[in-house]
Amino acid sequence: MIAFSAPVAGKLALPEKQVIAVLELLSEGATIPFIARYRKDKTGALDEVQIQQIQDEARFQQEFTDRKAFIEKTITEQGKMTELLQDKLNEATTLNALEDIYLPYKPKRKTKAQTARENGLEPLALLLLEQGNVLPAAEAAAYINDNVSDADSALQGARDIIAEMVNEDAEVRAGMRKLFETQAAVQGKILSGKEEEGIKYKDYFDFSEPVSKIPSHRMLAIMRGFMEGFLRMSIAPEEEAALLRIEKQFLKAGNEAAEQVKKAIRDAYRRLLQPSLESEFRMGLKAKADEEAIVVFAENLRQLLLSSPLGSKRIMAIDPGYRTGCKVVILDEKGELKKNDLIYVHEQNNRLLDAEHKVRNYMREYNIEAFAIGDGTAGRETEQFIKKLNTGLPVFLVNEDGASIYSASEIAREEFPDYDITVRGAVSIGRRLMDPLAELVKIDPKSIGVGQYQHDVNQVRLKEKLDQTVVSCVNTVGVNLNTAGKHLLSYVSGIGPSIAENIVNYRKEKGRFTSRKQLLEVPRLGNKAFEQCAGFLRIKGGDHPLDESGVHPEAYKVVAQMAADKGIGLKEMIGNEAVVSQIAAQQYVSDTVGLHTLQDILKELKKPGLDPRSEAQAFEFAGIYAIGDVHAGMIVPGIVTNLTRFGAFVDIGVKQDGLVHVSEIAHKYITDPAEALKLNDKVMVKVTEVDIPRKRIALSIKQAQDPPAQQPRSRRPQDARPKVADRPSENIHDALSQLKKKFGK
Repeated sequence: MIAFSAPVAGKLALPEKQVIAVLELLSEGATIPFIARYRKDKTGALDEVQIQQIQDEARFQQEFTDRKAFIEKTITEQGKMTELLQDKLNEATTLNALEDIYLPYKPKRKTKAQTARENGLEPLALLLLEQGNVLPAAEAAAYINDNVSDADSALQGARDIIAEMVNEDAEVRAGMRKLFETQAAVQGKILSGKEEEGIKYKDYFDFSEPVSKIPSHRMLAIMRGFMEGFLRMSIAPEEEAALLRIEKQFLKAGNEAAEQVKKAIRDAYRRLLQPSLESEFRMGLKAKADEEAIVVFAENLRQLLLSSPLGSKRIMAIDPGYRTGCKVVILDEKGELKKNDLIYVHEQNNRLLDAEHKVRNYMREYNIEAFAIGDGTAGRETEQFIKKLNTGLPVFLVNEDGASIYSASEIAREEFPDYDITVRGAVSIGRRLMDPLAELVKIDPKSIGVGQYQHDVNQVRLKEKLDQTVVSCVNTVGVNLNTAGKHLLSYVSGIGPSIAENIVNYRKEKGRFTSRKQLLEVPRLGNKAFEQCAGFLRIKGGDHPLDESGVHPEAYKVVAQMAADKGIGLKEMIGNEAVVSQIAAQQYVSDTVGLHTLQDILKELKKPGLDPRSEAQAFEFAGIYAIGDVHAGMIVPGIVTNLTRFGAFVDIGVKQDGLVHVSEIAHKYITDPAEALKLNDKVMVKVTEVDIPRKRIALSIKQAQDPPAQQPRSRRPQDARPKVADRPSENIHDALSQLKKKFGK
């Protein structure tokens, strides 16, 4: 990988020295979170995103080099490599350029042109290409044989050869590719007879948008309709423009031979070039749309994983239900299950009194500090029941997406082998309130409900990106070595599933860890793994005061020297902002510890082990519980539950999330909801439309705000004018699919 440092640096506009440092560390087995946090002096303080880009680009360069070597070997073995051809391969900088050069030499199924060549028609094709003053029909008569019945057949074969030559011309393909990029449009048409069955794709029954402008969500919607057999899809520029461009390259006369070449060009474009480039652009646009959707999903996941935790509190968690009752579990400060029961709170009889009695008793017996209630079916009604008890305790509605997936998983069965799925689900709800990150890592991210077309995108790439996001979040927060489960531990830098299990087993056998050094006693956790993971693992109340911080053990000596120079003990210095602020980082720079590292150490010493997440705060919805309570014009509080490119979904306390279209988020013009909003943001929204039969709620954030101060009107950029297809109604099936996924049960 290090061999590719120059092209990687050039592509990413980074100094090659920094790229080399990153590639060397990666080759040594260092993880991205470790490099970003503890090797800033080597990399020049590159962040995780930049390091990931370096790794990805180096992989591409490796793939490109391998493909180029294969092509060179194949052409050479055919005995067709020339100095000119080698120069062209050396000048190629993209995979498309490589493939265009390779196309004439690429083994392929028998084509019309190959058959024509076998029938001896190649000289006739070359003669026609010269476009001299010849009579094509007369010349073709000389090529009649057992396989060529007449002059017309000979001319057809010659045109087949010319068409293939046109199609395989690298210059032609490059020109056509540029034309597709600038002038092609993605078109959608409803298949005849599918109008009613494919009604959710109504926006695309007669649709056209330039490939250069079509947004990811519309591309994925059309692709889904195409794959499901409702839409016909095409990608092409105006045919005459394409033909004119090719003719400029090949036509050099106005005679009968040129007319034959012109026919061959039209055939080449329609039969070979256009379908080939359409397929290429379809895959390219799909890949681009996939990547954009994956980025949206990953960012939503990051925000969800880094949601505010309530922390170590004694929780009464309730998984609501109507007829089947509400499952209640009691969790202690560590999230351990202490008690489970079933109450009925939606029946006006003795069961309601019994439920109230049980809740109050459990509050006293277990000294409950907060309530966690699942936000699914019967969630708001259960919240109302608890609040009417006037307990004085905070009540939290907890997003329960994926809780049912967890409760039926192997992980849940392993954690709670003696309890059914209803108990496991309630425990998951309570633990999500205590620490969303620790609980959500047990669930497949695709089941959490914060994505956009997650089932349509490249699943391998999606999993890779989401795994990277989980790893980044876990290491950003840090992990308590003595309380974390193996699933959370497995995402710590340098630790995989097997070592995580060994750590948990070590705790069971030897008791809690009192020092980070004890990690070296864990089976299979060697020096390299220790280097990678130690700084991200926290030990509260351990033997060494820095074990509770984000300071890496390799820096303990320099911190001890700082304390000695100040004439105070290490414990007295940690957390003492006044003293730490007086320390000059430059004074401790050495061959092994640089300025970036020292600045991070001083920052950590001021607030050791600080959780970057804020503490969870209870949220109050308006007094509405069902879509029938919602009316246009109402202004109510809500929580952002999902972000897509076309808008934000907001929970206002009813079973259906409302959609705030991107045009209704801010008074200023924005193209992406993420410019103004984050997951779990508390917002005020105005209800603009309610469609009860279709269970749809349209909301506006900007209409719920005071109008902006009058300013001189500025003209919106020409390309920023709203398109017809950007109206909320055009994306309503996107919204519906999101709502169905979130509230399907």
